[in-house]
Amino acid sequence: MTNNFLYKFFFNIIGIFFIVIFLSACEKTPKNNVKAEQLIVKVYSSLTCPHCANFHAKVIVSLKNDNSLKDIVKFEHHSFPLEIKALNAEKILHCIDNKEKRFELLTNLYKEQRNWASGSNIGDINKALKKIGEKSGLKEEDMNSCLKDDNIQEKILEKLIDAKKRFKISSTPTIFINEKKYEGKHNYKHFKKEIEKFL
Repeated sequence: MTNNFLYKFFFNIIGIFFIVIFLSACEKTPKNNVKAEQLIVKVYSSLTCPHCANFHAKVIVSLKNDNSLKDIVKFEHHSFPLEIKALNAEKILHCIDNKEKRFELLTNLYKEQRNWASGSNIGDINKALKKIGEKSGLKEEDMNSCLKDDNIQEKILEKLIDAKKRFKISSTPTIFINEKKYEGKHNYKHFKKEIEKFL
């Protein structure tokens, strides 16, 4: 009886020991990974908006180049064109399916915003936009097709209307981190601090 009792006692102790080790390992596993996969930065912006260009250059590009965050945070550009030239710029952007190439074009559109957005008429603006698109490997005939595509225009405008209804967006840029509206300063130091609260 004594031997059976001791056997059961030590068996239970060993079982509890392994359970404790397992639970401890689970606690030590970085919980950041779960949140990190879901961390999404959404920016509703108009491509003719100077504040949007500034936020993209100083915050989003820095975020993409930050080794501690670039594999954790997913950036989403959401089109919110406030005028026809911004709409046409979005159409050119929609010509690219590759995410990295699209981000490159988005960055260049913001970089050269003063040049193309200051055109005196839509013809000149479209020419300037196509020159920027060519740098990202787009062909002129493809860009002409995108500019004339009513389906692309409808898709962009539907998303704009939906964003107005759902989030009451009236100005750009409007930024969300995991669906929480960001109201802080538009510099990387403050934005990164806000990002780290989610990690």
